[in-house]
Amino acid sequence: MKMSNTAFITQAAAIAAVYVVLTLVFAPISYGEAQVRISESLTILPFFTSAAVPGLFIGCLIANISGGAVIWDIIFGSIATLLGAIGTYKLRSNRWLAPLPPIISNTVIVPLVLRFGYGVNLPIPLLMVFIAIGEIISCGVLGEILLTLLKRYRERIFRNRTGNAG
Repeated sequence: MKMSNTAFITQAAAIAAVYVVLTLVFAPISYGEAQVRISESLTILPFFTSAAVPGLFIGCLIANISGGAVIWDIIFGSIATLLGAIGTYKLRSNRWLAPLPPIISNTVIVPLVLRFGYGVNLPIPLLMVFIAIGEIISCGVLGEILLTLLKRYRERIFRNRTGNAG
C-alpha cells in the first residue's frame, strides 16, 4: 500500500531536520574544499523510504542557507544532493550500489560550485578528488553503517499508518 500523506510529510520533515542539525553541528568539516559532510550519510535513507528524497533536498537547502553559502552553492549543492537521493532511491534494490549516486553527483557538481561560486583557485580535478574522498567517507562508509543499523529496525522506523514500510 501507498504511504499516507501525513507519514510521507512527517518522514521528509524529520529527515530534513536531522540533515540540517548534523550539517551545522559538524560545520567545521561540512563546508569547504575538503569536506566530510556527516549529514550526507543520510543519503542512504531513500533505500528505505521515498520521503527521504524531498527531505534530503530540503535539508541540504536549509543547511546551505543557514551555513552562509553563496547562491550557487545553495542551488547547485542542493541539486547535487537531490540527484544523489533520487539515484539512491532508484538503486534501492542493491545496497552496495545505493551510496554511489550521491558520491558521483557531489563529486561532479560541488567542485564546480567551489571554483566558480567561491573562487577556489585549485584545479577542478584536485577539488573532485577532495570532494570524492569526503563523499566516500560520508556516503560510502558512514552511509553503509547507517544502512546496516537501520535495516534491522526497518519495519518499526519506516512503517506508515497502514502498517507498511514506506
